[in-house]
Amino acid sequence: VLAMPVMMAEFIIGRGSRTNASHAFNKLAPGSWWKIIGYICISAPVIIVGFYFVISGWTLEYVIQSLTPGSMIQQSAEAYSTEFNRFIASPLKPLVWVILFILINHVILMRGVNSGIEKAANILMPVLFLILIIFCIRSIFLPGSSEGMNFLFKPDFSKITPNVVLRAMGQAFFSLSVAGNGTLIYGSYLSDEENIPAAAGRVAFFDTLAALLASLVIIPAMATTGAKLDQGGPGLLFIFLPNLIKNMPGGKIIVIIFFVAVLFAGLTSLINLYEAPIATVQEKFHLERKPACAVIAVIGVIVSILIQGIVSGWMDVLSIYICPLGAGLAGIMLFWVCGKEYVE
Repeated sequence: VLAMPVMMAEFIIGRGSRTNASHAFNKLAPGSWWKIIGYICISAPVIIVGFYFVISGWTLEYVIQSLTPGSMIQQSAEAYSTEFNRFIASPLKPLVWVILFILINHVILMRGVNSGIEKAANILMPVLFLILIIFCIRSIFLPGSSEGMNFLFKPDFSKITPNVVLRAMGQAFFSLSVAGNGTLIYGSYLSDEENIPAAAGRVAFFDTLAALLASLVIIPAMATTGAKLDQGGPGLLFIFLPNLIKNMPGGKIIVIIFFVAVLFAGLTSLINLYEAPIATVQEKFHLERKPACAVIAVIGVIVSILIQGIVSGWMDVLSIYICPLGAGLAGIMLFWVCGKEYVE
């Protein structure tokens, strides 16, 4: 209800301007102060990618672990939780993986070679979705999973507080990449024949479906281990899923495919997020692509180093404040500045 109209607004701004956020606001309202909003929206992905870098760096570590016999599949959730917490508490090891991932990401960006990544993503993203469905079926039928199902779907209206509503709204905006930049870029590639409300509806539907699948995988699996079901954070991906996979037929192969697919999901998201800032640096400072990529890479390393120990809190700030702010400004820009006739 809240995120879809703003997603439509960003699609319209993108298609109407055929450019990225730094130019779109100025193009639609030339000579006005709205161009400043474009630069704010461009800064948002630079802040957001710090999170993607850290989580993708951790995922790279787990890809390597999944390829190492006996390192991931044969442990309990408790032991795995201890190992994960020890890993992220290390001052050096996570940082090494993060920096390695940043280098891989920026080698791809510097070369401007997206075709290989796109081809891999076209295979791995449907595979990731299929794996989620398999994990979901496995998780639901585990002994003790019913408590997790009750936690997810049994209504308790006393839990719906203003804070919960605010966090849910932030999650919706972040998950749909609605922040005045992400969907705006995708909109710039839409053809004039594309039905924007239908496109936004499809994105919202499949995003919600993926979120439900992920919750049906993780929460029932947590319930079977006796874990507190109201805990959150990225650790859920690295603690409870390997525990779910370990006794599945072909678990060793599935866990490799799963973490590789997650790694590519992060990589493709980063390529999208960073294209606009790189283009802006190129234009404003008259740099070639490689130096522009290097500038953004340095910023990414600095942000990643600063948020190593506060990833969950960082994500709360991004999703609850940054994304709705950028999305709200884009909505105001379209409906109050451009006006009804332009929108129609």
